[in-house]
Amino acid sequence: MSTPFPFTAVVGQDDLRLALLLNAVSPAVGGVLVRGEKGTAKSTAVRALSALLPEVPVVAGCRFSCDPAAPDPSCPDGPHEPGPGTSRPSRMVELPVGASEDRLVGALDIERALAEGVKAFEPGLLADAHRGILYVDEVNLLHDHLVDLLLDAAAMGASYVEREGVSVRHASKFLLVGTMNPEEGELRPQLLDRFGLTVEVAASREPDQRVEVVRRRLAYDDDPAAFAARWADEEAAVRQRVVAARELLPSVRLGDGALRQIAATCAAFEVDGMRADIVMARTATTLAAWAGRTDVLAEDVRQAALLALPHRRRRNPFDAPGLDEDKLDQTLEEYSGEGEDDPDPDGPGGGGGQPTPDDGSQGDSGGAAQPEAGEGGEPQAGGAGGGEQSAVRASEPFRTKVLSVPGLGDGAAGRRSRARTEHGRTTGARRPRGALTKLHLAATVQAAAPHQRARGRSGPGLVLRRDDLRQATREGREGNLVLFVVDASGSMAARQRMGAVKGAVLSLLLDAYQRRDKVGLVTFRGTAGEVALPPTSSVDAAAARLESLPTGGRTPLAAGLLKAHEVLRVERLRDPARRALVVVVTDGRATGGPEPVALSQRAARLFAADGVASVVVDCESGPVRLGLAGQLAGELGGTAVTLDELRADSIAGLVKDVQRRAA
Repeated sequence: MSTPFPFTAVVGQDDLRLALLLNAVSPAVGGVLVRGEKGTAKSTAVRALSALLPEVPVVAGCRFSCDPAAPDPSCPDGPHEPGPGTSRPSRMVELPVGASEDRLVGALDIERALAEGVKAFEPGLLADAHRGILYVDEVNLLHDHLVDLLLDAAAMGASYVEREGVSVRHASKFLLVGTMNPEEGELRPQLLDRFGLTVEVAASREPDQRVEVVRRRLAYDDDPAAFAARWADEEAAVRQRVVAARELLPSVRLGDGALRQIAATCAAFEVDGMRADIVMARTATTLAAWAGRTDVLAEDVRQAALLALPHRRRRNPFDAPGLDEDKLDQTLEEYSGEGEDDPDPDGPGGGGGQPTPDDGSQGDSGGAAQPEAGEGGEPQAGGAGGGEQSAVRASEPFRTKVLSVPGLGDGAAGRRSRARTEHGRTTGARRPRGALTKLHLAATVQAAAPHQRARGRSGPGLVLRRDDLRQATREGREGNLVLFVVDASGSMAARQRMGAVKGAVLSLLLDAYQRRDKVGLVTFRGTAGEVALPPTSSVDAAAARLESLPTGGRTPLAAGLLKAHEVLRVERLRDPARRALVVVVTDGRATGGPEPVALSQRAARLFAADGVASVVVDCESGPVRLGLAGQLAGELGGTAVTLDELRADSIAGLVKDVQRRAA
């Protein structure tokens, strides 16, 4: 086994180390989500944590890590009699992003179950992680069906495997730790809420600290064992402090004053549900135990809020993470002293002490982007000249109609277009290729029935052979690459019009987030098309680019389409299974470059020749409309919708849908 990098040798990252240690003291805190850029010791710190945890007593020979003092009565390896057991080191189990469902929950041998009536079950990662750590690197890239399984196991403390009437259940209580790079996309709100704490990490900008990081890493790489030996005393001291805090934790008192501060803080930040209050209470109590105190102070409540609330405050993927610390301090001050020093004699109470040394903070991020300078162009509405417009704010986003790619795909799991998947409605059956996972029972019986007499079966029952088994084919939904091609020319730059356009694109971005799509952004203005955002899973990055989108100049429609076609060509090489949906947002005018109309028509036909699904969002307004966007949609081989028709609840859209169905 390789020697892990010592936890105490991690330079800086105080919030990260504190959050992990609090979970080591009390797994009831609920795990931790580590957000940050690449190369910030996220994975290193998490992997080092397991070495600090005390050994776990287990029933000898049990594959499900039953506690010998109170074994699980429904353990598949049981039943076990209470009694002395053995001890093993605490486990940290890693869940790969591309793991299969069978690898996560375990594999049931359906063939033996049907033919022999035997529950032959091979435990999965949820069983291995019981009473330990389940670590998911790049948790935001995890497939939806695996996320659902994780949520169920985390909520119930057990994993269930049910296939064709055969059921297996085992305990699965674990500390959930995830790391992610926000640039690659955000997590579903349901999964975000499952993490008790969250921390933001970033590389230090202090040269001396960066030098120390490099020095320690090089020393570890040269001789891991010797490097770990130099930190053995520090590791032992932290391990002993974890044990001492665990022993002290039941004695810590949470007074009414601290409880009121917790409730007031969650209410002030408009956090949904009650999980935040519970997590803050557990975190504040654990902070006191970690500091060696039996009373919870206001400083503990403040630190608990900074760790437990930032990810719960986000209402949509475009909200910036973090807390307003001035507002937090005002709330704590307003509710300070109310019963803090007057503990309830029949319950927990308050007290005094010193704050923890590991005090971190999380500030707001963001800020308005400055508009870029651009070149002049055609006249703009409202008497404005052809010069650059300042960045226009988007109008309020709305729920959009579902835009999908026709046909049946094989891409990554999502919620947009039809696709062949392992999870969805059953559409047929086929012979299994490899291990059988989803049995089609009716097709299996039909395949076996004609051969029963030849197999010597004359009475009730059914003789099954391997050749009889049929795998269910299923149809579900896939995520797509939604590539936005946005006209930012002078003809689009009128404030009211561009605000509506940005609002429409923002609405489509929100829809893409909900449907697990990748998104990209190409703009065109002046003389050229530009890749404003390469394809990514981070829709909030796309929203930020959209917010500061400069406008003005002529309309090089052909250049924008050609740039989008090149982006799709490169992305097709990287991810050939993910199908693309091109959304062109324009009024259809083409005024930039030589022969602009003919060139734009030829560029559009490239998409039609490649069979790329496309939608043109017609932004033309006013009493006189030229219908150029509809002509562009015809050249693309796609459809055109107006801004009004894009709304899911628009009257025009409903009428159009009814007419289409009637035809």
